Amino acid sequence: MTLQQTIEGTVRGLGFELVELERSAGGLLRVTIDWPWVPGADGERLIGVDDCERVTRQLQYVLEVEQVDYTRLEVSSPGIDRVLRHALDFERFQGEWVDVTLKAPIGAAAAGQVSPNRKKFRGELRKSAAGGWQLVWRDEPRLKPGQRVSSKRAPAPEQVLDFELDELASARLAPVVDFKGRRPRAGNPEQRVDGAG
Repeated sequence: MTLQQTIEGTVRGLGFELVELERSAGGLLRVTIDWPWVPGADGERLIGVDDCERVTRQLQYVLEVEQVDYTRLEVSSPGIDRVLRHALDFERFQGEWVDVTLKAPIGAAAAGQVSPNRKKFRGELRKSAAGGWQLVWRDEPRLKPGQRVSSKRAPAPEQVLDFELDELASARLAPVVDFKGRRPRAGNPEQRVDGAG
C-alpha cells in the first residue's frame, strides 16, 4: 500500500476526507482534511482543532506501525485557498471565485479577447451548457485608493472561459479576504467598494 492510500484510508476511517497530502524533502508530512461534502446538505461543517488532533494521533500510530520515515506531521483544514482536484470539488464550489491554471496556453481559442499565451485565470465557477465547466469574469481596471467610480461608467465586457477538468494544471478557491467587512462589487471580487484590494 502506498503512503497516499495509507493516509487516505486512515482519514476516511475517522469520517473525514483527504483533501491534500504533501511530503517535503525535510521530512515534513502535511495532511489537509475536510468533512466529506454531501450534495443538498444544509450548512457547511468546519474542521476544528479537535478534529485535527484526533487525526494527528491516529496517523502517528498508523505511520509508526507502517514504519514511515518522517520528522514532522501537520494536519490542518483546507483554508481559504482550498485546492480543487475532483469533479465533486467543482460541483461543491459552483458559484465561488476560483483560480485556475491551464496545462497549455489558451492559444487561438482566445479569439483576440485575452493574450493567447495566458494560462492563469480567476473567475466565478459555473457549469457550462455543454456539461463542462466555465469561469466568468470581467477585466475591470484596478482602482487606486480613494478613487471614485462614476455610476455612468459602463462595466467591462463579461469574459467566459470554457474548460474540461483534464485541461487544468491546478485549481484553487480564490483567497478573497475582506477585512473591512465590505462586500466586493458584483462581478469582480478584487475590486472593493472603497478602492482597496
